Amino acid sequence: MDDTSTPGPTSENPWLDLRRLTPARIALGRTGTSLPTSAQLDFQAAHAQARDAVHLPFDHAAISAQLAAKGRDTLLLHSAAADRNAYLQRPDLGRKLDEESVQKLTDYTKAHPGGVDLAVVVADGLSSLAVHRHTLPFLERMEDQASAEGWSLSPIILVEQGRVAVADEIGQRLGAKMVVILIGERPGLSSPDSLGLYFTYAPKVGLTDASRNCISNVRLEGLSYGMATHRLLYLMREACRRQLSGVNLKDEAELQTLGSDAPVNTQGNFLLAGPKD
Repeated sequence: MDDTSTPGPTSENPWLDLRRLTPARIALGRTGTSLPTSAQLDFQAAHAQARDAVHLPFDHAAISAQLAAKGRDTLLLHSAAADRNAYLQRPDLGRKLDEESVQKLTDYTKAHPGGVDLAVVVADGLSSLAVHRHTLPFLERMEDQASAEGWSLSPIILVEQGRVAVADEIGQRLGAKMVVILIGERPGLSSPDSLGLYFTYAPKVGLTDASRNCISNVRLEGLSYGMATHRLLYLMREACRRQLSGVNLKDEAELQTLGSDAPVNTQGNFLLAGPKD
């Protein structure tokens, strides 16, 4: 047998207990000079899942219907990348809207002048799977807290074949003070469904990643919806106070730890902390 947990041709692996602590591919063992069959098959299956996540069609109709059932309006747009092949080979086309979408936004702003505090964009990115799984539960938490703090929100803007920077054009055309895009991140071999949030203050065409803040790995096995919402709302408050976002706006949101009423700084380093009294 090629199982690293049983005796046999597979060499004994003293690091086996570490595998219970992380999804990373460590302590895989070996059979002779090769990987065990089970580890090799697991790798191939994970690779196939990652490829499938990249090519899975964006089911925007299902998301729109689910949001409509909760009383939320949506607006469907498309990037300048005509199809998935163009999207993967021409990143620049995914960063801007096609002409029809530009006209849709123009018509919308004429009917709804005045702008909003936060434009909310959802794009397939490199993992529609992530968007399908995590968009609704995250938005429920985010919108509840944003409404409680008095932020006005745009309709949910759904973008096919979209990349991060397309949100800047959308935010600018909507006259939004801020924009956040929920987008499927590049799949990893242990995380084909990771959702990324990219936040920008004063969005406009031509901004670089230095002007954005990223909240990554939003999924059940990663950053929880509640914690991601907490960090996003912190960035929104600080961005409005300081009128900036990106590298000059650090995520120093304080979170409550389980079993303690004392907040902790998520950016702190316990290795640098002084001795306790």
